[in-house]
Amino acid sequence: MLEEPLEIGTDEESQQVTAIISHVVRPGREQGYEEWLRGIIAAAKKFKGHRGVSIIQPCDHAHPEYVAILRFDRYTNLKQWLESDVRREWIERLRPLIEKPEEVQTLTGLETWFTLPNKPLKAPPPRYKMALVTWLGVFITLAILSRLLAPFLSKLPVLLNQLITTGLVVAFLTYLIMPRLTQLFRQWLYPAS
Repeated sequence: MLEEPLEIGTDEESQQVTAIISHVVRPGREQGYEEWLRGIIAAAKKFKGHRGVSIIQPCDHAHPEYVAILRFDRYTNLKQWLESDVRREWIERLRPLIEKPEEVQTLTGLETWFTLPNKPLKAPPPRYKMALVTWLGVFITLAILSRLLAPFLSKLPVLLNQLITTGLVVAFLTYLIMPRLTQLFRQWLYPAS
């Protein structure tokens, strides 16, 4: 497994981006898949901005799922690799080795809360916009939850109170608040969409 330090940029064009790619390999095809994996890793290394890859091998041999964590210096370089003819050829070779099509997620940080439906491989908004919308979401969620939960949690020890409150805030942000705020502010977050 190759580990490299994270590179932090100042805007969405210079921040490191990570793609998480998972493949469920057909039983008995693991050796062929691992040979394929070595080949595609070598091909990806030749692309501009490649910053390394880590492979997580399956624990469950009855359902072998490999996860590749691929890093590039910026989103545009990752997108160039993902949409390249070279990669398309490698994916064609992969088809007989896997049970279902690959799953690809791109991440740089907070943008996991800022996804629009049916918009794969969309560049994340600038960090300052993500930070402002997240701050608004945390403020709204915490203001409401602290008022509602105060009568129930006030008798608990402070750390347990904070543990419950922050757990609920994260759950509400992830599943309820941030998807709605992302839709509400989509024109500001993604002005070109």
